[in-house]
Parts: sequence; C-alpha cells; structure tokens
Amino acid sequence: MAMNFEQARQNMVENQVRPWEVLDADVLETLKGIRREDFVAAAHRNVSFADLTLPLGHGEVMMKPVVEGRVLQALELKKTDDVLEIGTGSGFLTACLARLSAHVTSIDMHADFVEGARQRLAATGVTNVSLETAEAVNGYNPTGVFDAVVITGAVHAVPEKFVRWLKPGGRMFVVRGDSPAQTAVLLTHEGEGRYREESLFETDLPYLAHAAPVKRFVL
Repeated sequence: MAMNFEQARQNMVENQVRPWEVLDADVLETLKGIRREDFVAAAHRNVSFADLTLPLGHGEVMMKPVVEGRVLQALELKKTDDVLEIGTGSGFLTACLARLSAHVTSIDMHADFVEGARQRLAATGVTNVSLETAEAVNGYNPTGVFDAVVITGAVHAVPEKFVRWLKPGGRMFVVRGDSPAQTAVLLTHEGEGRYREESLFETDLPYLAHAAPVKRFVL
C-alpha cells in the first residue's frame, strides 16, 4: 500500500512537533505546508516524518522534525527578517525559514548539498533564497548583518565572528557543547555588544567543520 504522505505530515506535526511545545501557528502551518518528503533521499522517503535524524552524506544529518520546529519557533521570525543559515543540508529548513521571513542567505561547504538544495527549492517554488558554497568558521564573511542566524551544526564554543553577524535585536540559534549532551541556545543581541542567552533543550548534532572540541591525548 502506498504511503499517504499528506496524512503522515499532519501526524508528524500534531503527534510529534506540537507535543514538544511547538505551539506557534505559523510554524506549524509551515511544517504542514512544505513537503518534507521531497527534501530527503529516495531511500528515506518513507521515514521522512519519523522522529529520527536522517543521513545526508559527508557525515551530516537532517535534524529531527521536533528540533526543526523548535528552531523555527525560537527565532520568532517576521516577514521583514533577513536570515542567515549556516549549513544548508537538504534545504528543508531553508524552505521553512524562507516561508517565514523576507530572505534567506544559506551557505554550505559541500557543493553537492548546495546544488541539491537549489533544485529542491526551485521545485518547491521558493525564490527568496540565496545559496552559496562556503565554509563558515574560517572562510565565510558576509557583507551585511542579519535579523536571525541559524547554525544547523553543533559548535564546541560559539565563534566570536558568528555573533557579529547579528543586528541589534537579532537572534541566533546554535547548538553548543560536548557531544552527546549538547545544548540548544538562543542568543539575542541587545545592542552595544551585549547578548542575552537562553538555554532551550538538550540535543546532539554533528559538529560544523573546525568547530569540534580539540582532541586531548591522555598518556
């Protein structure tokens, strides 16, 4: 029997995402409206809506739907917001961010991820996105600042350059700490170099390139 993707998507939102304290109506409608199954590998299409991270290649993963929901809700995006996403991955979260904001700039160090996301976003009709191939920690320097920044890979510590990409009033979602007990954090730029930090939940994600803890050798 063929899978009913529409029903599976509704079940994902109502039975996984909403119970995980994602109650923002715009976020829930976004997750219902974008076809997550179109952003995963064909081999994983039937588990598109499972409470799982899904492999993307290069050791990277697609976040669980509940985590994606919490990311989108925490940022409190407005239709006027300019968003930066570090780690395009499949392009699914990119599409969600684009629906909730004015424009998304998304970068990924893997050119095949960028090209795949470009094709998926075009097929979905998403046009308010700019995609670039770049490595964030050592190589990328945007030309402006943003209302929201989303880091989709973990960091051991937040690079100082990342927080400089936020406008006053801007919000950054980032997963920080030591695997397997990392913490999702929301940083808010309060102006004049002051940042407010809110811990949201525990999770575990692969580290961004050049953002993992330094390995210690024990004799």
